Amino acid sequence: MGEVESFACGGFRGEVAARWRPADLAGELARLTDPASALETLHWGRNYIYRARLATPEGPLEVAVKQFRHDGRGERLRRRLGGGKAARSWAAARAIAAAGVPTPEPVLLAESERLDRPSFFVSRHLGGTFEARYLLRAVAAGRAAEEFPEVDPGLFLEAIGRALRRLHDAGFFHRDVSSGNVLLRAAGAGRPPELWLIDLNRVRRVRRMGMVRRSRDLCRLMVFSRQDRERLLTAYWGGPPEPLRRGLHRLLADGFLVRNDLKRRIRAASRGLVRWLRDLVLPRTSHPHIPPPAEGAAGRERVVWDPLSDQPYHHAGKLEKLRLRLADAPRHVSALAAAAVAAPRIRRRYRELEAVLYREPVQFGGLGVGLRPAPPGTDPEALLAAVAGLDVRHLLLRLHPWQDDHAAEEELARELAARGYDLAFALPQSRELVRDPARWRAAVEELGERFVPYGRAFQVGQAINRSKWGVWSVAEYLDLAATAGEALRRHPGVELLGPAVIDFEFHATAAAVNLGREGVFFDALASLLYVDRRGAPENRQAGLDTAGKVTLLKAIADTARHCAGRSWITEVNWPLREGPHAPAGRAVAVDEQTQADYLVRYYLLALGTGLVERVYWWQLCARGYGLAAPDERGGLRLRPAYRALATVQRMLDGATFLGPVDAAGQPLTGLDAAAADPVRRYRFRTADGVDRVVAWSTAGRGETDVPRRACRTVSRDGAELPAPASARIAVTGSPSYLDLEAESSPRHRSRQ
Repeated sequence: MGEVESFACGGFRGEVAARWRPADLAGELARLTDPASALETLHWGRNYIYRARLATPEGPLEVAVKQFRHDGRGERLRRRLGGGKAARSWAAARAIAAAGVPTPEPVLLAESERLDRPSFFVSRHLGGTFEARYLLRAVAAGRAAEEFPEVDPGLFLEAIGRALRRLHDAGFFHRDVSSGNVLLRAAGAGRPPELWLIDLNRVRRVRRMGMVRRSRDLCRLMVFSRQDRERLLTAYWGGPPEPLRRGLHRLLADGFLVRNDLKRRIRAASRGLVRWLRDLVLPRTSHPHIPPPAEGAAGRERVVWDPLSDQPYHHAGKLEKLRLRLADAPRHVSALAAAAVAAPRIRRRYRELEAVLYREPVQFGGLGVGLRPAPPGTDPEALLAAVAGLDVRHLLLRLHPWQDDHAAEEELARELAARGYDLAFALPQSRELVRDPARWRAAVEELGERFVPYGRAFQVGQAINRSKWGVWSVAEYLDLAATAGEALRRHPGVELLGPAVIDFEFHATAAAVNLGREGVFFDALASLLYVDRRGAPENRQAGLDTAGKVTLLKAIADTARHCAGRSWITEVNWPLREGPHAPAGRAVAVDEQTQADYLVRYYLLALGTGLVERVYWWQLCARGYGLAAPDERGGLRLRPAYRALATVQRMLDGATFLGPVDAAGQPLTGLDAAAADPVRRYRFRTADGVDRVVAWSTAGRGETDVPRRACRTVSRDGAELPAPASARIAVTGSPSYLDLEAESSPRHRSRQ
């Protein structure tokens, strides 16, 4: 290995490979250890791994940064006594690389001078690699040739066997050779793939690598068939293994599988309860990048801004929040009483709407997108081009009333209005503004003066049922709404939207629009309607899927004492597996393809009811959940969800929705009838008379009939697909668009 140099600067101590030492080490450390510098999330688990770029004497270097957190006392004690995980990873990587065992080149070790702050292990990033677990899963399912045609699984087993033998012969006990800790890259037909061992913080150098230790490392690879195990062991031992070696490996491998399965079942059964008890008793932990609360801040004020997920973060724990809510009990009782009084008429109206749902055609439209100005380092023109590419006309610009400078927002609003977009604005609150009514009034007055020329719809408030946004009771929110209404209605034609309750907490919505307050009236009900735990939009919560929830919200609007009978959904998204950039935890994050599927299905379910005027995706450009994300060149990388939304707009905007139908083309009415079949078929009539069906399945892959053979098929992302040979089609979770043959076509008449 090359020479290394020690350093102590910028709050870190560590070592760096001399070849790669940046000229401005302190500046590069500050940037590199900030997850905001992540170009790509590589892994999001107990530790966060991301791809970044390091400035070196030889030019920019692509690196993988692994952030190790030390939240628990045990982790801090182990770091004090024997070095942290980052230091152990650094030492192991250098040692095994020197022994000729493949591992990504170690570049830098940075350990925080504070024991409770994270440490970082930086290695050279290997492009074009994937984890061996995906190959071995495909082998177990019999799909390796289909999914990995460029990799010979047998040659991989031989290569990993030889690599582990070199590791062990050099005296290293890995202790975690799982298939997820081996990276692969195809090397060409007939050649073994390149591979590298990673996740080295558990590696130990031992005096003697006996047969048991060797077998313990080998058994963690998920190799199931007798033939594959034999090939692995033969490569490792340099010939057919002796019966004792073969038997020990089989015993340990089978035991590892049983233990893993048992551990998974126990975790699944206890995860919710354990997490609830932990959060209740222990202090709340946060991502390292989130700033601490102000020193001495009271419970309600322990809120800071998380710049990566673009939302506030509340440091108060569950017990502290419970104590504060109990102190507000009289206010909560009055709000619940207002919701309870309204409940009977809401229920009656819901039943009326449900009874006529899908019985009459509705005009399909109202697709919208929320946005903020282009992130730092991103070309504003790239943002405008992305807006134009969607061809969506309804935009919601979120303003931050606590900011002093709104020049970027005003410039963006001016440009969008000049291009003919329909603009609405969201005015979220913060705890500081809730506590300072005069400052709230001044901020709203200023924003009204500046932005009314570009649009006249203003959402007052944001997620008022989440204390991190600064509101602790409906009464506090209504004070804000009354002030905002007085300030904004001075401008002719302004419409106010509210109360902006997040998630499906209909009691909070009902309370806010029925609890009396002079000067508070909403021209449309605004809801931030997320799906329970961010699952599929067809999932049910309190017995209702997305269409049912939209119906209930319309019933609340129709019967509200302080709201007109109109309904908008001003925020929805599905978070992605992109570490701290995601606005929710790992358990509810999805991949980009699933996000795109859910987006289309959500828009279809919600707007297909005809009971909601607008649905806005939050937001256009953001890591962790946006339709696009900043790329490395100052532009935007458009995600599948972007293309999916553009396709919905192109294929369906302005079409007439005729309702859901069964396989024979017969209409389905009512919520339950439309949701009974896992295959959904939504039928439309376009402005030029095309009979178009959108079909998908909530149960994965399957087949279904459609009313007539399709003469044209378009994928979720807008690609033209081969037309099916008959009226029977394949369906997946990705909606596809099918233009049916005209009933008068010769082909159709010949089948009658």
